[in-house]
Amino acid sequence: MERPSKIVCVGRNYADHAKELGNEVPKAPLLFLKAPSALIGNDEAIVLPPESVQVEYEAEIGVVLARQIHHAGPDEAEAAIRGFVCVNDVTARDLQRSDGQWTRAKGFDTFCPVGPRIAEGLSWQDLAVVGRVNGKERQRATAAEMVFSIPVLLSYISGVMTLLPGDLIATGTPAGVGPLAPGDVVEVEVSGVGVLRNPVRSFEP
Repeated sequence: MERPSKIVCVGRNYADHAKELGNEVPKAPLLFLKAPSALIGNDEAIVLPPESVQVEYEAEIGVVLARQIHHAGPDEAEAAIRGFVCVNDVTARDLQRSDGQWTRAKGFDTFCPVGPRIAEGLSWQDLAVVGRVNGKERQRATAAEMVFSIPVLLSYISGVMTLLPGDLIATGTPAGVGPLAPGDVVEVEVSGVGVLRNPVRSFEP
């Protein structure tokens, strides 16, 4: 996958995930950015930084844009979708809590695994996401369970910032997030897309 100009992520877009972290469901989409330098591909290692003692996986459905949109309605935004990918919104949960904002917690190198391919021709209504650690299922949900649907998310984001071809939108994670440790293998599967698989290792200077 080519490097996008930006990675726009959505927080608390599944009610059960908001609840498990003790948060309210937002009244409007909760947006944050991940650095494009955090991107890694299938089979590349997630590196646990020494600054954090609680790095967690977050399995998500990713959307890749085919063309530029700006202040688009939901129908126009949906028509601008190129395809879908698996995303792991890796998060240093302790730093997310301590910092009060999420840039550092979400932005470490290797904290945005994406893959294994961009699947075109799928309907977002049919998508489901599953997260596994060491072969054990930890997360499962469908796009229909999102608080804000994919077309609504894209429309909302395009009213804030122009979305460009190749930009990546991570649409939120369901309940079941948890910690990663060196030696783990974490998988994100999106129906019709495939399985994104990444080993986990400690930081080595």
